[in-house]
Amino acid sequence: MPDLVDSLSTLLGPSRVSVRADDLAAHATDKWFAAEQPSVVVSPESTEEVSELLRWAEAERVPVTPQGARVGYVGGAVPAHRGIALNLLRMNRLLELNLADGVAVVQPGLITAELQAAARQQGWFYPPDPASLKECSLGGNIATNAGGPRCLKYGVTRHYVLGLEAVLAGGSVVRGGGRCHKNKTGFDLVGLMVGSEGMLGVVTEATLRLIPHPPMRCMISAGFRTFPEVAHAVQTILNCGFLPSALEIADAFTLRAARQYLGESVTPEGDAHLLVELDGQADTLPIEAGHVAQLIADLGAVRVEQAHGEEASERFWQLRREFSYSLRATGLIKLNEDIVVPRGRLVDLVEFASTLQAEFDFPVACFGHAGDGNIHVNIMVPTMEDGPVRERAEAALDRLFLQVIAWNGAITGEHGVGLAKKRWWRHAVSPATHAAHLALKQALDPHHILNPGKFLD
Repeated sequence: MPDLVDSLSTLLGPSRVSVRADDLAAHATDKWFAAEQPSVVVSPESTEEVSELLRWAEAERVPVTPQGARVGYVGGAVPAHRGIALNLLRMNRLLELNLADGVAVVQPGLITAELQAAARQQGWFYPPDPASLKECSLGGNIATNAGGPRCLKYGVTRHYVLGLEAVLAGGSVVRGGGRCHKNKTGFDLVGLMVGSEGMLGVVTEATLRLIPHPPMRCMISAGFRTFPEVAHAVQTILNCGFLPSALEIADAFTLRAARQYLGESVTPEGDAHLLVELDGQADTLPIEAGHVAQLIADLGAVRVEQAHGEEASERFWQLRREFSYSLRATGLIKLNEDIVVPRGRLVDLVEFASTLQAEFDFPVACFGHAGDGNIHVNIMVPTMEDGPVRERAEAALDRLFLQVIAWNGAITGEHGVGLAKKRWWRHAVSPATHAAHLALKQALDPHHILNPGKFLD
C-alpha cells in the first residue's frame, strides 16, 4: 500500500490521492448492495492526468475502476478487484454551450441536471432524463447509455453523443466523432464507448447534441382500477396516432408505497397509474392534450387530471421521481431490475411479477417506461445478509431474467450489466456475440485493468 500511494502521489501530486477511511468507504459501492473498498482513491482534474495514471496502471498491472457520481444500480462502480478507484467528479466543467452548432461540450463529472438547466436557460434541450438526473453524472450516463421516461420520443444517451474523448488502458487519448450532427468517418468509436461500462476506456470529454426546447409541456395523470387497463390505454394512445414524449406506468404496490410515503392527497386513485407527457407548440398542444385526456377517460380511468405548462407539469413529474424513494421508505431492500420486454408483453410481465410474488413471498413493485417496454421490476427483500433469504431472492431473479430472455426481452435497458446482472449475461447473448465482446476488450485493454470483475470476466 505505501508503495502504491507513494508512486501515485509522485506521479500526480498528493492532492489527487487519498487513502482516508471515509474516502475509501464512499468509493466502495454505488446504490447496489455490494461493496469492495479500493486500495486508493485518485481524483484527476484533466485528461492529461487520466492518461498518466492509466499509462502507469497498465505498466504496473494495477486495476482501475472509473467512477462518476456512484448512483448506479448494478454495482458497475464497485472496485471488485480493489486497486484504484478513479473518481472523475472533479472533472465537472461545462466547457462550451454552442447554440449555433447545437452542441454542449462537457467533462464527465458534470451533473446531468446542471447541463439541462444551462441549456434550458438558452431555450435549448438535452432530453435524456434518468430519474437520478439531479445526482448522476454525464460520464456515468455515457457509461451505461442511460435513458429515462422521454426515451419513447427522444431516445437515450447514445442518440445525443456526437463526439467523445477517451483515454485507453495504456494511456493513449483517442477521439471519436466530433461536433457535426452527421459523421460517417471510420468505425463508430462513439457508439462503441457509449454503454461500455468503463471497460474499454475512460471518457474525459463529450460533445453532446442539443435540440430546441419545446415551447410548452402538458401532462395527464390517470388512475385505473387494474394494470391491464393501463397497458391497453398505452397501446390505444399510440394506435390513435399520438406520440407522447413519455408514457409512464405504475402498479398497485408502487402506489401503496407512495401513499404511505407522500400521503393520499398527492397520489393518484386506483391500483394502476398512467402518466402521459406531451410537448409542442403553445397554441396547439392544449387541444392535443384534451383529446388524449378524453381518450383516456373513455377507456375507463377512475380519475383523469391535466397539467398545462412547465410548473404544473413538474408537480406530476415529482410524484413519478418519488416512486423509488417511496419503495425505499418501506424499509425493504429494493432489487431494482430495469428489464425490457416487447411492448405487447406489458400485461404478461406484470402478471408474471404477481406469480413471482406468490412463489417467493417477496413483494414485487413494477413501474417505468411503458412507451418503450422498459419496466423497473423491483423485488423487495428484507435483507441480503441472511443466507436463506438471499438464496430465495437470487432464485426469484433467475426466474425473472430467464423469462424476460424467453420473451426476446433485454436484461437491462439503462442501468447496465455490472456485477448485478453478470450471471445472466451469457444467457442474454450468443456465444459469437460474447466472443466479439472479448475480442474488443482484448484489443483495447489487453491486460484487463479497466473495471475488472464485471460481466466479461
